[in-house]
Amino acid sequence: MFDRYLKVTKPGIIMGNLISVAGGFFLAARGDIDWLLMLATVVGLSLVVASGCAINNFIDRDIDAKMARTRNRVTVTGEISGTAAFAHGIVLGVVGFALLAVYTNPVAVFFAGFGYFVYVGLYSLYFKRNSVYGTLVGSLSGAVPPVVGYCAVTGQFDAGAAILLVMFSLWQMPHSYAIAIFRFKDYEAAGIPVLPVAEGIHKAKHHIVLYIAMFALVTALLPLTGYVGIGFMLVATATSLWWLAMALRGYRQEIDVNRWARQVFFFSIITVTALSVTMSVDFRDVAPDYLVMVAR
Repeated sequence: MFDRYLKVTKPGIIMGNLISVAGGFFLAARGDIDWLLMLATVVGLSLVVASGCAINNFIDRDIDAKMARTRNRVTVTGEISGTAAFAHGIVLGVVGFALLAVYTNPVAVFFAGFGYFVYVGLYSLYFKRNSVYGTLVGSLSGAVPPVVGYCAVTGQFDAGAAILLVMFSLWQMPHSYAIAIFRFKDYEAAGIPVLPVAEGIHKAKHHIVLYIAMFALVTALLPLTGYVGIGFMLVATATSLWWLAMALRGYRQEIDVNRWARQVFFFSIITVTALSVTMSVDFRDVAPDYLVMVAR
C-alpha cells in the first residue's frame, strides 16, 4: 500500500530537486549552516514537490494512458484512485507548506507557493495540453527549489537568488526538449504540443542550442558577481561548453536523433548536479551586498 502512494509522488523528481535545493541553501549559508533549518527546508520542499507531482498524476490520468512511458503509473492502472491521489497530494502539500512557514521565512514560502501554482495551476491544467509554450511555463516551477533553499537562509530575494532562478529555468528547456525528442511518439499520441511535435525536431534543435548557450552565460554570472569562486567557474565553463558541443552535434546529417537526444538529456543531469554540488562548496565568505535587490 505504501509503495503505490510513494510512486504517485514521482520519487525521481523529488530526488533531483533535493540536490538543487541543497545547492541553493549551502550557497547562501556560506559555511554557517543551521542544520535544523536545512532539514526543515529540504523536507518541507520535498513534501510540496511530492504534493504537486501527486496532483499532476491525478490531472494527467487521461493523457498518461496514451503514453508508453506513463501508462503504468498507479493512477492509470487503478492501483490508486484519482480521488485518493488528489487527497494524498493535498495532505502532503499542507504538511510541506506548514513546515516551510514555521521554520523558514515568508520569501521562501512565497517561492515555494509560486512554483506550486505554476506547476499545478498553470502548467498541468492548461499550458501542457494547449500551448507550445508549456515547457517554458513549466521551467519556472522547476527552477524554484534552489531559490527556496537560498531564500530560506537569506530571507531575501537578491541578485544571487535571481541568477539561480534564471539559470535553472534555462537549464530546464534543453533538458525537457531532449526528452520530447526521444519520446516524440508518446507526446504525439497524447496530443501534447511540445515544440518537437508542434513545430518539428529541427526547430527544437535550434532551441536546445540557444538555451544551452544562454544557460552558460547566466551561469557565469554567479562567479562574476562574487557569489562563488574560480572552482565553480571552471566546472561551469567545462560542463556548459561540453553540453553545447554535444548539442551542436545534433546538426550532423548522419546523427541518430533519438540517441543524440538521450545523450543531451543525460548530460543535462550531470551538468546541473555538478553545478549544484560545486556551488555548495565553492561559495564566497562575504556576500556582495551592493547587489542586494530586496532587503530582508
